[in-house]
Amino acid sequence: MEKIKWVLNKMPKSDDKWLSVMSVENVKKARSFHRGFPQYSVTPLADLKELAAFLGLSSVSVKDESYRFGLNAFKVLGGSFAMAKYIAKETGRDVSEMTYDYLTGDELKKEFGQATFFTATDGNHGRGVAWAANKLKQKAVVHMPKGSTKTRFDNIAKEGARVTIEELNYDDCVRLAAKEAAETEHGVVVQDTAWDGYEEIPSWIMQGYGSMAEEAAEGLKENGIDRPTHVFVQAGVGSLAGAVVGYFSNLYPDNPPKFIVMEAEAAACLYKGAEAGDGEPRIVDGDLLTIMAGLACGEPNTIGWDILRNHADAFLSCPDWVAERGMKILTAPLKGDERVISGESGAVGMGVLSTLMTDPGYSGLKEKLGLNKDSRVLMFSTEGDTDPDKYKEIVWGLTKKG
Repeated sequence: MEKIKWVLNKMPKSDDKWLSVMSVENVKKARSFHRGFPQYSVTPLADLKELAAFLGLSSVSVKDESYRFGLNAFKVLGGSFAMAKYIAKETGRDVSEMTYDYLTGDELKKEFGQATFFTATDGNHGRGVAWAANKLKQKAVVHMPKGSTKTRFDNIAKEGARVTIEELNYDDCVRLAAKEAAETEHGVVVQDTAWDGYEEIPSWIMQGYGSMAEEAAEGLKENGIDRPTHVFVQAGVGSLAGAVVGYFSNLYPDNPPKFIVMEAEAAACLYKGAEAGDGEPRIVDGDLLTIMAGLACGEPNTIGWDILRNHADAFLSCPDWVAERGMKILTAPLKGDERVISGESGAVGMGVLSTLMTDPGYSGLKEKLGLNKDSRVLMFSTEGDTDPDKYKEIVWGLTKKG
C-alpha cells in the first residue's frame, strides 16, 4: 500500500498581501448574502465523541456539507457569492444590496440584463454555478474534464446549464472556459483557480467558502470548544484550503490552529511546491487520475497558494485508499456518534487523521503536529455521495450490474 507523503512547511514567507481577502469582516458579508437565500440553513457539525476517545483526541468535529442548499456539496457558496459581487460591481451597488429578491426580480433584468457564467468543473462547482445562475435568472456554460461521470453531468444539466464533457484535463477545461467567455458578450469566468490577472472573482469565491468556515467556528463554540487546535483541509487548486486557513488565521491571529493541507497524490501540486521549499508554486500535468475528482487539479490558485505558503503547517500527498478509509469510517460510526455520508473528496481528512493516530509508521508526523489527548480537530466533509454508484462501490464493495 502506497504511503501518505508529507512535508512540513519550511517555505520563506511572502508579504502576505492576500490574507486580508479572508478577513472576518469580508466573510461576514458573504455569510449575510447567503442567509438571504430561502434555501439557506447552517449545515451540521458532527461532534464525533466516541471516535475522538478511540483515537486518543479531545474532540473530532466534522462539518457536513452534504446538506448545503440541497446540492450535496459546499461549492455553491463560492459561485453564488462571486455572481452577486460581479453583478454588484457592474451595477455600481454594494453586495449588501444584492438581496435574493433583487437578484431574482425584474428590476435587475432592466438594470443589468443577463450574463453568461462560464466554468470548468469536476461536478460540484459546476453544479453550484448552474444552480445559482438558474435561481438568479442568468445563463451558465459548464465544461467537464474527461472521465467525468454521467451522474455529475446530469446533475448540472438539470439546472439548465449548457454542459459538455471534454477530452481535456481540468486545467485545460479552465483555459477553454476562459477563451469562450472572452469571445461571448457579457461572458464571465467563474473559476476558483486564480492566475496573474484573474484574481478578483477567485477572491470572491473564496470569501463565499468562508461562510462554511464561520459556521464551523460558531458550531464549535456551541459545542463548548473555544477554538480548534488542528484544522485538516483538503485542496484541489487550493482555494478552499486558502479560504479556511485564511479565515481561521484572521479569527485567531495570536494563537492560530495548526493547519494540515491534504491533496490527492495524482494532483499534489501544493505538496510539490512545499517540498521544493522555495515559495514558488509547482504544476502537475497529465490526466490526474484519482477517485478524488474534486481534488484533481494540477495548477495552484495563486491567492490560495500565497495564504498557504505563509500559514499552513504541513502538506500531505494522499493515495486513493486514504479517501476510501475516511468514507468507510464516516459512514459506519461508533455507537453514539453521528453518521456522515462523505464522498471521495470529502472524506480524505478522516482517512488521514485515523491513519496518523493508529499507524505507528506515521508517529513522526503525529508528534511534529502535536496530535494528542488535548487536540481538538476540525475537518470539512465538503461533499456527500455526489457520485452515488461510486459511493456504494467503495463503502459496500458492490458494483451495480446492467
